[in-house]
Amino acid sequence: MMLLRLDPAKAPSEGPSAELMEEMGKLLEDMAKAGVMLDTGGLRASEPGSVIRQVKGKQTVLDGPFSEAKEVIGGYAIIQAKSLEEATSWASRFLAVHGEEWEIEAEVRLVEEPE
Repeated sequence: MMLLRLDPAKAPSEGPSAELMEEMGKLLEDMAKAGVMLDTGGLRASEPGSVIRQVKGKQTVLDGPFSEAKEVIGGYAIIQAKSLEEATSWASRFLAVHGEEWEIEAEVRLVEEPE
């Protein structure tokens, strides 16, 4: 799984450009043709979101926006790669599509397989 993080203050205020969306579409098509793409999506801003925190069995619900957040998870991609190196290579291509105007990072994690 790729978790895509960014600092909203350092992202283009107008959001993704038409060119970025076109290039992203091409990359996603390449990933589908390679048989690695399982799912992907962007995540909305934290304003309509909530965090549910549990401490010592007691839950607290915090509604967004979360102004103290300096970075947010802005999207995800679930891919099925043969190795961590292959997954990292796809994540690198995913970030490269964003160009110089985006300050973005991808965390590549393995998903637990059901037993």
